[in-house]
Amino acid sequence: MARLHRFRDLVRIGPVQVGTANDRRGCEKHTAACTAPRCGFSAEYDTRSAAELAARTHRCPVR
Repeated sequence: MARLHRFRDLVRIGPVQVGTANDRRGCEKHTAACTAPRCGFSAEYDTRSAAELAARTHRCPVR
């Protein structure tokens, strides 16, 4: 059964939301996820700066 992520430090950069949470092992992970309908982009990174860079450079294929 999957554990519910508790995100903190949420930031919105355009349509992409960046948040920080701990994974199952207790390591800090940073997630970037697009909130646009039918986009489906989400990725997990080890550093906050990498997640924010992905958010800034993301282009939705669906417009």
